[in-house]
Amino acid sequence: PAPPKNISAMSRRVVRQSKFRHVFGQPVKADQMYEDIRVSKVTWDSSFCAVNPKFLAIIVESGGGGAFMVLPLGKTGRVDKNFPLVTGHTAPVLDIDWCPHNDNVIASASEDTTVMVWQIPDYVPMRNMTEPIVTLEGHSKRVGILTWHPTARNILLSAGGDNVIILWNVGTGEALLTLDDLHADLIYNVCWNRSGSLFVTTCKDKHLRIIDPRQHLVVAERFAPHEGMRPMRAVFTRDELVFTTGFTRMSQRELGLWDPKNFEEPIALQEMDTSNGVLLPFYDPDSSIVYLCGKGDSSIRYFEITDEAPYVHYLSTYSSKEPQRGMGFMPKRGLDVSKCEIARFYKLHERKCEPIVMTVPRKSDLFQDDLYPDTPGPEPALEADEWLSGKDAEPILVSLRDGYVPVKNRELKVTKKNILDSRPPTGPRRSQSTCDTNFSRTALEELLEEIRSLRQTVQIHEKRISDLENKLCQFTNGTD
Repeated sequence: PAPPKNISAMSRRVVRQSKFRHVFGQPVKADQMYEDIRVSKVTWDSSFCAVNPKFLAIIVESGGGGAFMVLPLGKTGRVDKNFPLVTGHTAPVLDIDWCPHNDNVIASASEDTTVMVWQIPDYVPMRNMTEPIVTLEGHSKRVGILTWHPTARNILLSAGGDNVIILWNVGTGEALLTLDDLHADLIYNVCWNRSGSLFVTTCKDKHLRIIDPRQHLVVAERFAPHEGMRPMRAVFTRDELVFTTGFTRMSQRELGLWDPKNFEEPIALQEMDTSNGVLLPFYDPDSSIVYLCGKGDSSIRYFEITDEAPYVHYLSTYSSKEPQRGMGFMPKRGLDVSKCEIARFYKLHERKCEPIVMTVPRKSDLFQDDLYPDTPGPEPALEADEWLSGKDAEPILVSLRDGYVPVKNRELKVTKKNILDSRPPTGPRRSQSTCDTNFSRTALEELLEEIRSLRQTVQIHEKRISDLENKLCQFTNGTD
């Protein structure tokens, strides 16, 4: 006899239809890993790793000061112990973030209270990089969080141990906005929404806040979305909901989904497991999958967020034997669309970095347009002053149909405003200078121009030496 109708309807409902149900993770082969890297041992809950379609950056151990390493993505295998580092900071580096609109520009935040912005050349430099394009000074304690604005050119957000958030215009080196009275305690994380009109923060005072930085305003907040004392994390989803991770009062790890328009009740709240590692969420708006990586865990759990109950659907877990010290997450335009790759992680071990590829199994070799909607490209939608004056814009999207080819190195130009120009003289001049000011300014500009051209000459020679060394290596390898 046929089963009762309600049972067959139930069994149909048990298996949810989703193209991401069979996503699986796989580490790359051993020769595709990055070996012999002394990953930083600093106790700080940032990801310690940043990656884009051209480069892999990792915060590393360094004697006296702080450093990070930048490797061209293709430079896999053993890293030479004398490989040049980026070493401008005088104390440990706590966070790094690649500019979404220029693949050669990276920002670093440090315990030395500064933020530095670096232009990374396409060739491997001969020596350590010690000169940033610009140093941003405004925090009074260590700076542990960095995040670039998703759609406006040159806007960088930093958050420090002084409980202050500063928004910088990297193109002029000045602070645009300083939010110094919105947080009563240590800020755990900051995440922009898709257009960059708002950001969400989590804080040690247990408040989850949605902030409009241009209005200097907390537009929505929720106390204790997770009741435990340990750190929370929050990210915006593509539908302007907020996904959170935290702990219950009994130290169970927990995830939540919230609507900022109604923070009273969660859309979803799920307990996970008992572990004290903070869960770092990596969210992909194109697939609406969130990947959870706990520091010290050896697994990556992933969930799909949809608009049907229970709203946060468990997909699967990638498991391995080794715990992760940190994790990098490749932007969509850096993935291999021909292999149906929908995410790629860069897992930090104690002495190496291991790429992990997330794939949707498909039989066809054709471009899978349902897996790859148009995704944010490298062009900013707004200039910094447009955004500051109140304009908002969605990211400018690109198609991945023919794969993404990174653009050549574009120089970030910093035009610092002369503070003397904006200060009127305060009274009569006491002394007449014998120096003609026009002459001294012209002479200064000529001097700067000469320094610039010398720097270019040095870079050209460094590249030439590097190319010759590579050729020599190939030659000697061939004759061994």
